[in-house]
Amino acid sequence: MSEYHFSAKKLSVGYDKKPVVSEVDFSVGYGEWVTLIGPNGAGKSTLLKGVAAQLKRISGSAYLGSEELSFVSIEELSKKISILFTDRIKSELMSVYDVVATGRIPYTGRLGLLRDNDRLHVGEALELTGLSGYSGMDFNKLSDGLRQRVMLARCIAGEQPLMIMDEPTSYLDIKNQLEFLTLLDELRKKRDLTVIMSLHELRLAEIFSDRIMAVKDGCIIDMGTAEEIFKPGLLSRLFGLNEDKFSGNKKVLDLLREMER
Repeated sequence: MSEYHFSAKKLSVGYDKKPVVSEVDFSVGYGEWVTLIGPNGAGKSTLLKGVAAQLKRISGSAYLGSEELSFVSIEELSKKISILFTDRIKSELMSVYDVVATGRIPYTGRLGLLRDNDRLHVGEALELTGLSGYSGMDFNKLSDGLRQRVMLARCIAGEQPLMIMDEPTSYLDIKNQLEFLTLLDELRKKRDLTVIMSLHELRLAEIFSDRIMAVKDGCIIDMGTAEEIFKPGLLSRLFGLNEDKFSGNKKVLDLLREMER
């Protein structure tokens, strides 16, 4: 077995055969949490879709463990990778239980006919995420924080060891952001899950990630621990921050210098 859960070599992905992310190399270990940071339009979402095999690769290679993704069927991938992207699920007349149960589709097929084993995993996912008391509620009537927790339970119900998440805290206030990421971290450690996600909140990326990937203009400009990434100059280069533009605002300058500490 490879020492890496996912690895890419000279990977390029994009749309209509035009690369958005070009010739990137990186590896993610089993049980590791890697967070992508960078400005809007940097290619973070495109890269995550490439990792999740939702976009066809333009060039390069990608491996899930020791298997090249080209030789892994869609059916196999659906049992190995769970996905939580920013698109909101369409859930007319679906209960919390129904939404979480869709995480079992890799095993039940599109008809979604649950067997006893499937119900066992759905119930366990609801319990692990503290949602057992909400199972009969209308998903559309939940708060954003609870909806994201339901989506996490959906991922857990599918038993996939690799979780790909694109800005999972986008709609949440700071309390729900912290609760969501803390719960995810607990589940990751309990189940030995690998997490690859993008975040805009730099402090949260610093707190929860094992390593951070800095992405700009479709390239990985650096990757390392928080101590290695949050170093003088890198964030200014990553986000195109110029202190001269904020010279008249001491509070903004102090914030920028704190980020670059």
